[in-house]
Formats: sequence, C-alpha cells, structure tokens
Amino acid sequence: MPGPAPTGSALTGPRDCLTDVSGLLVGHHHQLDSEATLGSGAATGCTVVRALGGAVAAVDVRGGGPGTRETDLLDPSHSVQQINAILLTGGSAYGLAAADGVMAWLEEHGHGIAMGSPDQVVPIVPAAVIFDLPVGDWSTRPTAEYGYAAAAAAAADFATGTVGAGVGARAGVLKGGVGTASTVIVGGPADGVTVGALIVTNPVGSVFDPRTGLPWGVGTKGPQAFGMRKPDVHELWNANSLAPKGTALNTTIGVVATDVDLTASSCKRIAVAGHDGLARAIRPAHSPLDGDTIFALSTGTRSVVTESSMPKAFTKDLPVLDAVTAVAADVVERAIVRALLDATSIAGIPTYRQIFPSAFES
Repeated sequence: MPGPAPTGSALTGPRDCLTDVSGLLVGHHHQLDSEATLGSGAATGCTVVRALGGAVAAVDVRGGGPGTRETDLLDPSHSVQQINAILLTGGSAYGLAAADGVMAWLEEHGHGIAMGSPDQVVPIVPAAVIFDLPVGDWSTRPTAEYGYAAAAAAAADFATGTVGAGVGARAGVLKGGVGTASTVIVGGPADGVTVGALIVTNPVGSVFDPRTGLPWGVGTKGPQAFGMRKPDVHELWNANSLAPKGTALNTTIGVVATDVDLTASSCKRIAVAGHDGLARAIRPAHSPLDGDTIFALSTGTRSVVTESSMPKAFTKDLPVLDAVTAVAADVVERAIVRALLDATSIAGIPTYRQIFPSAFES
C-alpha cells in the first residue's frame, strides 16, 4: 500500500501567533492588582478566540479534572458543526460564567446560528477553565462582564504572558501564562497552509528539565531557536529547591487552528496531535490533577487540491490532515515555551527569566 505524500517543511508564521490563521481574532480581559498576593487582591482573567464567520471545531480532553462548557456538541456526529468563539478562562468552574458575556457580545453583533429573524441567533461558545483561585482573592473570578470585554477586544495583534486567562496561571513552581505560535507549511500537499496555537499554561507538572534547567519544550527546536543556552548550575540548584506548587487543581488549556478546510472529525485528530506537544513541554502531563483540554478549529479560508496516492478507502484530504497534525504538536510546544518566557511575576510567583537569567546571556 503506498504511503502518504511528503509533508514538506515548515516556516514560522509572519507574526508567530494564532491569528496568523486567517479568520481568527484574540481578545483578553483581566483584573490584576499590583499588590496581589496568594490569597488577596484581584488576579484573574479570560481570553476569547473569535472565529469570523464561524469555524469547524472539535475538542480533546485528556486531564482528569476538566472544567468545560459546550464540549459535547463538538462531537463530529452531533448537529452543530461550527462555533463562533472559544473561551479560555480562569476562575475554575465559576469562570464559565464569562461565556455568557461572550454570547451577549456575539448576539448583539448577529453572530450565531440563525433561528428565525435576523436578530434571532444562538452563538456557540465552548469553553474551558484553569484553576487559579488561590492566586489573589479566592472570590474574584471572571464574570459575564469579563467575557463581553474580551470578545469586544478581540484583534489580530494581542499580548502574551501574564494577560487574560494567564494572569493567575502557574506552571509548576514558575509563573505560567498565555503563549502562542504558528507555522506555515512549505511544500507537499498542504503547501501554504497555516497552523497556529494559543495555550494557557497552568500545569501541576514541571516545565523545565531538572537536569539542565532548559524548558522541556525547547527539545524539538533546540534552545538556540529561542535565543537561549543552558543556564548556570547554581541557578539550576536553586530552581530545583523551590517549593512545590501545592494546589490540588491546575490545568493547561488552549486552541490549535488551521486555515485549511477540514471536517469536524479531522479537527478532532488535530486536537489529539496538539496534546502531543503539551506532553513534550510539560512533565507529567494529563495528570488526575489537571484538566488538560485542547480545542481544534478549521476556519476554512484556504482550500487545497491534492492528488492523493492513498487507496480509495481513504479520504482525499488525508495527506493534508497528516501534514497539519505533524506540525500541530510543534506549535503547541512552542506556545508553551513562549508563555514561560513572556510571563511577568505576580503574587511572588517567580518567572523562568528570574530563576534562570544566565539562560539568556550571550
């Protein structure tokens, strides 16, 4: 049986972010007090990925403690085939209330499933949460107002690090946050296709190798690709002496997206592949104390014509899907590293750059 067509090579996207995938915008809203500590002050937020014109979507949940909304309808066998936005939020299960605000903004602007007259729509907004309640005041959580503001703020250019849903995120013993990355496939059946990721990094697991101090996620590209080198051994000793995170619930969540036109079942495979990148960059991943959840989107703004060598029993889109899944793990892995490198410290939680300054010395 002939094998799949070559997947080609890949280049970093123009902005190296999720919105390199045409048809997507990202907005944040958060509340962060400068004097926030573990237990007082506001330190939480949410992030919205808006799909202009809708997107085909799927989800893959691997963690043992997820907090989600509207994920059942993403089963490829179910009736709803497109979403209008994805909400990623802090606040644990309380933060799911922010989806109401996203829906309100979308309804006001006529985005959703048409149910009658032009003003009668039902926006589809799946959501996932991280557990950030111990950072800042436990009772300060994203509300519908947060979701509305994040949806309204959605744009092609957006901040990373300690913003939006990443404000209260912790990555093991270090400060977590929001990271993003993108790739454009060059050559092969998916030539010109863009794949991007946006990840909110908040795991119980470690994000750096205790033997070298380098983030696990630099493994595929190497530290030079991130402008890094192996840090000083004394910094590594101090890092390995940091107290454990000490929270019962954690979770890394995010979105992987492509502009190529794919089915919901194909998007499911992309979400599955995205978790491979999560497992490369976080160890352990998918634990009983995490609710690791990845959504996958296809905006369908690019179509490709392939002459597949696959047997007739296989879909003609399979070579394209193979190419997309091959890079989906890479963009998730890079997005997690970027979340670490772009994070700023709050509530006394140290950042990677603070703990390993020599990793960036020339």
